[in-house]
Amino acid sequence: MSEPSNIIKRVIGKTVKAIRIKQGLSQEDLAHECNVDRSYISMIEVGRNEPSVTKIFDLCQGLKIKPSDFFKLIEIEYDKAHENE
Repeated sequence: MSEPSNIIKRVIGKTVKAIRIKQGLSQEDLAHECNVDRSYISMIEVGRNEPSVTKIFDLCQGLKIKPSDFFKLIEIEYDKAHENE
C-alpha cells in the first residue's frame, strides 16, 4: 500500500494535468499564469512535487477554478485511488 502523501501527490498531479489539458493550456501557459517555471508544473503533474497551499491557490487561479472545487476533485480522486489499493 502506498503512503497517503504519495497518493495525494499523484492525485494532485493527475487533476492539475486533466484540468490543464481540458482547458487547452500547455505546461508553459500554466507556468506563466502561476509565475513558476514549466519544469515545476511538470514535476507536480508527474507526482514528484507536492505544491504548497499557496501554490495550489496560484494553480487554481491559473486554471480558473475555485480552490474549493479543486479540493473536491482531489477528494474524489483520492477516494478512488485509495479504494484501488
